[in-house]
Amino acid sequence: MRPAIRPAVIEDLPAIVELDEVCFGAEAWSATAWQGEFDRLAEDRVILVADEGTVAGYVVLLVPPVEVDVVELLRIAVAPAERRTGIGGQLMKAALARCAGRTVLLEVAASNDSAIGLYGGFGFDEISRRRGYYAGGEDAVIMRWRETA
Repeated sequence: MRPAIRPAVIEDLPAIVELDEVCFGAEAWSATAWQGEFDRLAEDRVILVADEGTVAGYVVLLVPPVEVDVVELLRIAVAPAERRTGIGGQLMKAALARCAGRTVLLEVAASNDSAIGLYGGFGFDEISRRRGYYAGGEDAVIMRWRETA
């Protein structure tokens, strides 16, 4: 069964906070930070969830109201038990559909080969690096997606 990809609702907040903690550990966003993301849904945030009766994954986009401004993919995560099932791809496809005609930027740890592979499969290209950006001195890879005709 393929999960439904749908906009997040406030009732998803506890499950998203929990999933973020599982996926990102010490780098997880706090419950307060997540509440701030939900508070901005009517402004410039898009949060999509993969729903299988529970939240199996999510993606967060910063979508400025000015069409020429770039979109930022801020966060994407899939529950460990659901990885390599296509959920990450479904979330990316749905997220990019929301960004038609716009440029999307993201950053990812240089060692995160699976994420870099996922992004590359969707047409993201490395455009830059932030040296020593992450804890422990790891580089952040900056990637860009532009919709092609």
